[in-house]
Amino acid sequence: GSGSGSGSSTKDTMRLGLFTASAPSILSSGRPYLIYGTAWKEDETARLVSQAVKAGFRMIDTACQPKHYREDLVGEGWSEAAAALGIKREDLSLQTKFTSLNGQDRNSVPYNKRSSLEDQVKQSLSKSLTNLRTTYLDSLVLHSPMSTHADTMKVWRTFEGFVDEGKVRALGISNCYDPKKFMKIYDEARIKPNVLQNRFYAESGFDVELRKFCRDHDIKYQSFWTLSANRKALAKPQIKELAQSKGLTPQTLMYAYMMTNGHTPLDGTTNMNHMNEDITLMKRIFEGEQIFDDKEMALIDRILGIPDE
Repeated sequence: GSGSGSGSSTKDTMRLGLFTASAPSILSSGRPYLIYGTAWKEDETARLVSQAVKAGFRMIDTACQPKHYREDLVGEGWSEAAAALGIKREDLSLQTKFTSLNGQDRNSVPYNKRSSLEDQVKQSLSKSLTNLRTTYLDSLVLHSPMSTHADTMKVWRTFEGFVDEGKVRALGISNCYDPKKFMKIYDEARIKPNVLQNRFYAESGFDVELRKFCRDHDIKYQSFWTLSANRKALAKPQIKELAQSKGLTPQTLMYAYMMTNGHTPLDGTTNMNHMNEDITLMKRIFEGEQIFDDKEMALIDRILGIPDE
């Protein structure tokens, strides 16, 4: 159920935010949801993650990449919120990434750069588990494909070992915009990718082919830069009008559009009001509301400039 587990009065429920469904109940419902994104939050990371969980976010995305993420403060933030709310680690879904040397700041690499690739991946995972104060990850993502397919598969085989050991529940890839490359990894993987996390933007043709592949193979398509990359379209009067008619802002309309497509947007907001608007949307969708009909979805497609399949 979605109760908070403490015989909470109405006053408590208000304090806990509008939405108290746990990650497992959101996932088993099959309804789309938002993930709280933690990049570029620096020293504010713990406070913001704690606020996000208190507002109702139950899925959190981070990376073992000190250059852009404070993974240790993500661990601090969710732990603080869980203690305050009386919820458990199992009520949350934590996703992090292995970032290769190319994506690290040379002065703050979270593993030994002289180790073999497989050992770098293993060291990165144990660092993540420590940082995130957990014995397992719900999802481990390769931050971007390696420079060769052979190396990508080396990382993937190591990832698969983590799943065998029960340290990781599901695997994914990020920043992979080439359908052939992604399908090759998919074909060769023993444990198939469960997540593809990409920037959702015009330059990649909005991943039309990849998103279809994900739909057909039960892979979660997670989007980032969902709002920033589509600012122009979201400023159009038709969008504002449609948003208003649905009790949304242009921003929550964009999230609702992605979720109606079955996708999972990352949401990195640092603003408490936006957090609450986003959670209100997630609640509406979780409760089964169909926000847009096909005609409205086609209109948004057109305004965004989505190519036909």
